[in-house]
Amino acid sequence: MVANSHILPLETDIALDDLAAHAVAVGLPMNTPFRNTTLREVMLLKGPAGWAEFSPFPEYGPDEAARWLSATIEAGWYGWPEPVREVVPVNATVPAVAPNQVETVLARFGPVSAVKVKVAEDDVATDIARVTRVRRLLPHADIRIDANAKYTHDEAFDVITALPFLEYAEQPVPGIEPLAQLRAALRDAGSEVLIAADEAVRKETDPLAVAQAQAADLIVVKVQPLGGVRRALSVVKQAGLDAVVSSALDSSVGIAGGVALAAALPRLNHACGLATAALFSAEPATPAIANNGYLTPGPAPAPDPQLIEQLKLPRDRQLWWQQRLAETHSQLTEKA
Repeated sequence: MVANSHILPLETDIALDDLAAHAVAVGLPMNTPFRNTTLREVMLLKGPAGWAEFSPFPEYGPDEAARWLSATIEAGWYGWPEPVREVVPVNATVPAVAPNQVETVLARFGPVSAVKVKVAEDDVATDIARVTRVRRLLPHADIRIDANAKYTHDEAFDVITALPFLEYAEQPVPGIEPLAQLRAALRDAGSEVLIAADEAVRKETDPLAVAQAQAADLIVVKVQPLGGVRRALSVVKQAGLDAVVSSALDSSVGIAGGVALAAALPRLNHACGLATAALFSAEPATPAIANNGYLTPGPAPAPDPQLIEQLKLPRDRQLWWQQRLAETHSQLTEKA
């Protein structure tokens, strides 16, 4: 049993009526399909501390979504801790596009020092070709791959050993024990590519179990799935591993929370996956676009009312999100 006594409780003390008072669901069109998504639906809420986002993926039930709502409450009603750094380095993200489309995707991000390349949605040869193309275009950038836990052990081993220049491989295989087995096999083969846990880090005990199993060299943390910036900081501290902060395909309102977390980490040795605003073709707030590979911590941007109207989801989806908010709030208060 992994101890987690030092992890902060979820935020639960805001009434549903207060949350719903200024809540609106919007759809953000994608430049390129990402995780089989072409329109990212998010709910934006306004609290006394500023704008906040509630955007668990559609397949998540109230129990898992409760942590996302805790992060929403923190952002909109309490704000975030003070940063310890003035800027946060971020990576570009290349979806599973054809190798000849890589240059077009990278152009949207501007200068960056690191690139995350999505893999495991095609065959292994195409994955290697896509990553190699990134390497040729940006020979001095740190390159990491993200398989979203879709590789088999053998596929992951073959891809990682074929790309020895990788900085790290993010969740190449599913689960904690398979990660540990892969990491051990790579070390036995002389590979120095780091292993990062992402999908194996979904709730507060997961990063601690990853560390205990020696399954990864670093963990990928996301503000909403872990219940807020302060809770994520406590998780990282107790896990004792380096952390990379990543977006959960948030709007720029939600990304502000990720930047706040990255800016508050005691140590930050890798660029973060927080430049995903470049994947959207429209947003209701000023997009969080990196400046020479960096984002600056600050309050969440306020959406433009006219843009909200343009991107506002139809009535049936508004009702769906309102119902989801109510069900998740009920689940969250039960956890208190």
